[in-house]
Amino acid sequence: MAQFYLPTGMRYSTLEEREQFYKKEFSPQRIAEWFGHTLDRTKFAVIMGRHTKIYREKYREDAATTIIIDEYRDLADIQQEIVEFLPEAVYYDRNVYNEKDKIIGQELAFDLDPENVTCPVHGTLEDKMKRFQGLSFCELELEIVQKEALNLYEYLGRRFSNLRIVYSGRGFHLHVLDKEAYGFNTEERLTLAKEVRQKGFHIDEWVTSGEYRLIRLPYTLNGLVSRIVLPLKKEELEDFDAVHDKRCLPQFLVETTF
Repeated sequence: MAQFYLPTGMRYSTLEEREQFYKKEFSPQRIAEWFGHTLDRTKFAVIMGRHTKIYREKYREDAATTIIIDEYRDLADIQQEIVEFLPEAVYYDRNVYNEKDKIIGQELAFDLDPENVTCPVHGTLEDKMKRFQGLSFCELELEIVQKEALNLYEYLGRRFSNLRIVYSGRGFHLHVLDKEAYGFNTEERLTLAKEVRQKGFHIDEWVTSGEYRLIRLPYTLNGLVSRIVLPLKKEELEDFDAVHDKRCLPQFLVETTF
């Protein structure tokens, strides 16, 4: 049984289901299309079972560890690594590195998670933390944060021109791909994060400031909720149904639900 309460139909993925997804549904080609540039210096990362406590027994000691994958030939290698670890989450490093492995920039991103909003039923994040339910969320919280994501897209669109939206399986990520944004320093990122927070958006400042450089890799499986991490167009966001949209449902859920 899941430790956290989730919208109906969302649940932890088993190891067998993760393996099925990454062997049969995961598409390296889609990952290549997402990045649209060379990947020879992009770093990836996996977490096997930090929250779900579901992991391969031989990796028990490292189950809660963030494992960086930075040595690979191509995306097929990345797929093989994921199949080996069968993680609950797969990320990529937003830092940009040169040939000497020096950081020369970072992709700017905003993370909106449903558990961070105040719910009229379940209360604030602090309330949920006191009940040891910090990662729990309901459909109402999901609806609230989805509206915030749309409004944040419009707000950021006044300053930036190259924005992408991703449904993370739980909440929403907004990626800023404008060249100038990659050159922001920590102070500039933190100032922007605080500005956005002051406007009422429930973002994770740690992500936007760059303190946490990892973000979910699109088209991977969010093992906490059994949903596919899905890029969306702005015009799709308003009517998007995160609970039932079949594009987010891995085949193992389709087979048991429909």
